[in-house]
Amino acid sequence: MRLVLASRSPRRADLLTRAGYTFEVAPADIDERALDGESPPDHVRRLAEEKAALVAREHPGAIVLGADTVVVVDHEILGKPVDDSDAAGMLRRLSGRSHVVLTGVSLHAPPNHQWCDVDTTRVTFRELTAKDVSWYVGSGEPSGKAGAYAIQGRASRFVTRIEGSYANVVGLPVALVDRLLRAVG
Repeated sequence: MRLVLASRSPRRADLLTRAGYTFEVAPADIDERALDGESPPDHVRRLAEEKAALVAREHPGAIVLGADTVVVVDHEILGKPVDDSDAAGMLRRLSGRSHVVLTGVSLHAPPNHQWCDVDTTRVTFRELTAKDVSWYVGSGEPSGKAGAYAIQGRASRFVTRIEGSYANVVGLPVALVDRLLRAVG
């Protein structure tokens, strides 16, 4: 059966490729804003389900994988920064403390089956100086990244501890994807 990744994230595609999966890419464009009162786990679960459902309608007969990742600190979702100032503010909030990365993963399979779960990873940053923040924001790497950082890139120097799936922090918990794919059969 065909596997379709409902994402334009090159990180997700790379993780799946490295894990040995063969798949097609069909991005899903949806409104990613949180609903009023929506918890972070419910938010990523809903977005993953919406992405998979949208692409599944366009690819009948395929197994469709949708995912969404957010960074959470003080029970607040830190999405993708809107500009450099926003990125710097997010990095200052993450400095010297732990935060949680959540990824919702949803699989849609014919005829009308759905599996969904959320993976959680705790990440701890060292204390960041103003120079650290300025250097990192100036690198351009925070752009388009939940929480304004990429653990697999230059921000790796900020991470002192990780509890859970590294792949989850990159953007797709591959072990969870594998478990859900095995449930499909």
